[in-house]
Amino acid sequence: MDGDYVIGGVFAIHNYMHTVKHNYTTMPEPLSCTGSIDSRELRLSRAMVFAIEQINNSTELLPGIKLGYEIYDSCASVSVAMHVAFQLSGGLDPVFNTGDKCSKSGMVMAVVGESGSTPSISMSRVIGPFNIPQVSHFATCACLSDKQQYPSFFRTIPSDQFQADALAKLVKHFGWTWIGAVRADSDYGNNGMASFLHAARKEGICVEYSESFYRTHPRSRIQRVADVIRRSTAKVVVAFISPGDMKILLEELSRKPSPPRQWIGSEAWVTDRDMLRFSFLAGAIGFGIEKSVIPGLRDFLLDLSPSKVADSPLLTMFWEEAFNCRLVKSEATDRSVCDGTEDIKTLQSSYTDTSQLRITNMAYKAVYAIAHAIHNAVCQKTDSTRQCDKFTKLESKEVLNQLKKVNFSQNGYDVSFDANGDPVATYELVNWQRNESGSIELVTVGRYDSSLPVGREFLINRNLTWVEGGTQVPVSVCTDSCPSGTRKVLQKGKPICCYDCTPCPEGEISNATDSFDCFPCPKELWPNAERDTCLPKPVEFLSFNEPLGIILAAFSIGGACLTIITAAVFYRHRNSPIVRANNSELSFLLLFSLTLCFLCSLTFIGAPSEWSCMLRHTAFGITFVLCMSCVLGKTIVVLTAFRATLPGSNLMKWFGPSQQRLTVVSFTFIQVLICTIWLVLSPPFPMKNLTTYNERIILECALGSALGFWAVLGYIGLLAVFCFVLAVLARKLPNNFNEAKLITFSMLIFCAVWITFIPAYVSSPGKYTVAVEIFAILASSFGLITCIFAPKCFIILFKPEKNTKKHLMSRGL
Repeated sequence: MDGDYVIGGVFAIHNYMHTVKHNYTTMPEPLSCTGSIDSRELRLSRAMVFAIEQINNSTELLPGIKLGYEIYDSCASVSVAMHVAFQLSGGLDPVFNTGDKCSKSGMVMAVVGESGSTPSISMSRVIGPFNIPQVSHFATCACLSDKQQYPSFFRTIPSDQFQADALAKLVKHFGWTWIGAVRADSDYGNNGMASFLHAARKEGICVEYSESFYRTHPRSRIQRVADVIRRSTAKVVVAFISPGDMKILLEELSRKPSPPRQWIGSEAWVTDRDMLRFSFLAGAIGFGIEKSVIPGLRDFLLDLSPSKVADSPLLTMFWEEAFNCRLVKSEATDRSVCDGTEDIKTLQSSYTDTSQLRITNMAYKAVYAIAHAIHNAVCQKTDSTRQCDKFTKLESKEVLNQLKKVNFSQNGYDVSFDANGDPVATYELVNWQRNESGSIELVTVGRYDSSLPVGREFLINRNLTWVEGGTQVPVSVCTDSCPSGTRKVLQKGKPICCYDCTPCPEGEISNATDSFDCFPCPKELWPNAERDTCLPKPVEFLSFNEPLGIILAAFSIGGACLTIITAAVFYRHRNSPIVRANNSELSFLLLFSLTLCFLCSLTFIGAPSEWSCMLRHTAFGITFVLCMSCVLGKTIVVLTAFRATLPGSNLMKWFGPSQQRLTVVSFTFIQVLICTIWLVLSPPFPMKNLTTYNERIILECALGSALGFWAVLGYIGLLAVFCFVLAVLARKLPNNFNEAKLITFSMLIFCAVWITFIPAYVSSPGKYTVAVEIFAILASSFGLITCIFAPKCFIILFKPEKNTKKHLMSRGL
């Protein structure tokens, strides 16, 4: 249609170009399209005509100026799109001026289109040097945002960069980390998928395969892609494909049943209603341009009659395909002639369906954006009105400059362009759901707005239906999530989403799923059985409540009671010969010290404290030295007594009762002095032993000074050895009065116990160290009381006839 200013339009109304073989001897046939008509693309072209007619009838936008249009079919072919671009930039007739510049007699002010990214790129490279602005309604390749290469390109549909980011966040939202990827081998598919894969990697998503194809590829290539999809383990497939390519792939997949797949679609095909006939795609989700309403468009689209259709070869072709009849009788087909009863209002196709206008609104806004740019260039504001001069010589470059500044609203939708010629990115999340009748329909279930803050761009406000009508989100992972208590170990040669789940090492936990690392617990904590949390370590010490502690305490108290009973027996018979002959004073002092020895073992049982740690070692050391001093005194008394019976001996006066007491006090005082120095310089103290066992804490008494401990123990051992040597020397002295043999046996037991104690003490772990020490104290104490006092008590209680001075003074046993 002619006009004061002409706008070009390019749409892929057909999907194929008629292939021409050139023989270079005759003029080649004109380029022509083949195949069936794309009803949606036809609707887009008609929407452009509708918008121009609206503008021409408007009194506010370009008043008094008539816009014209030239609309071409690109056949979704680069070569045809290039041919159309040259026509739009210079007209059909090559007219040259005297200079080198082409005439602009047939040049359009701007171009709406093309629908695909690859043809749009080719067109932009042709018309860009002429400064002719191009506003695409459906070319989404992110590469077109490069103003260095495409300075005159604009679009009303968001760039695929935004869609790729949104799709990656969508996949991540539903926990899919193992996906397949299919793309069209075109600028749209390759660039879109590259952007998606980049965004997916940032989200930790792995791709099992990434396949590409194009509609013109041989069928074997399409079959290979279909087989890859069938054999894959990924349950989710992301497809960045144009509708024409997607239809070919789906037809191939429908030939042979394949495992159910959850399809994630790019805007190009997921909102194309022609795709809904592929029922096995039910549950597919993807982002689409927001639905819109264009008042009056449906009536305009349906305002077709056979007479109007006959004026347009394109509409004639559409009419004949839709109703399977011929408007003009022809022998080239077996179709019957249309009888005039055909009603387009009864037609079910994408052309007549205006329930979900998405891309149509993008084409509609593109026309209005160009109109506003022309309006701002040719209309001057005077007072409250604008006067437009249709005779103004308008250059396309001026329209290009004005397009960069447009900012208006049309039907409630804002239209503006950023520095890259892109609009604000907003999408609807659409889901293919079956309705009650069993057919598939597009349902809006959410929204994505790139202008919102990070983390709040994405919103789902309705339940989704998944593959095969499921209500549960399908699972698509290479490996199931590693539970808490385990960590990921990547499988060699596979993506990061493929891993093994290995239990955390001893002492470490992981409290989150899919953890790459385990973390050690603090020193006083230890993992639970599941190794997903740290719990306080159990505290271990020799307790009065456990069987071992009860047994040792019972023996300790029993030994003390036995000693007291022995002392009572000796006191009851203190005037008897056997008691008086064995130095009753030292005997009672020895029994007293043995009682303390038995009782001091009780200080080793129970939770260590500052006082118990200091008391247990010092009390043990002092009481045992007191005991050894008494035994040593008794041994010296025996030796002295027998030496004193020799003629001329005067020994007894040098080791009388006073000297015996002094000996005991002196030997004991030395041990008291050692213990005092130990307590003053570096006393024992309670500590938590975290090294012997990893999984529990040992409460024990640290020695403070190991030198002090071994000095105390060594002094006891020195006295015991000295006493043992003296007893051995006196063991063969005559008379029943001699108790050196009993002392010898007691010292033999004592030394044996403490010699074996040292390695056992060093090697015993935890509370058993304390148990070994208690056992050594009890064993040596029982050895002393048994060897020294048991024979005497036996005579006193059961053999009183031997408890006489005559028997004691007789020689022999």
